[in-house]
Amino acid sequence: MHEMSLAEGVLQLIEDAARKDHFAKVTTVWLEIGQLSGVEPEAMVFCFDAVTRDSVAQGARLEIMTLPGTAWCMACAETVPMAEVFGQCPQCGGYQLQVTGGTEMRVKELEVE
Repeated sequence: MHEMSLAEGVLQLIEDAARKDHFAKVTTVWLEIGQLSGVEPEAMVFCFDAVTRDSVAQGARLEIMTLPGTAWCMACAETVPMAEVFGQCPQCGGYQLQVTGGTEMRVKELEVE
């Protein structure tokens, strides 16, 4: 379950921001997770709740926004939607694809007190 280490990384970012910007509590965390990132949103919520105990983010609501997967199809010469990393082009059926989006995960915003 790599979501645990990802949640720990998110908490580290939050704690760094709390020290830098002098806030005591986080109430909401908006997290962008790409559809092709391999991160399970439900597991991320569970792990986030576990790692944020006794921290500035304890009890914070985790809002997950899913970013769509996209790829450049070399045969079609255009960007196409991707549902899975090694899928085929939905337009031409080819497999010559370069993933261009949907693999990322980032903290988009924090609501703090």
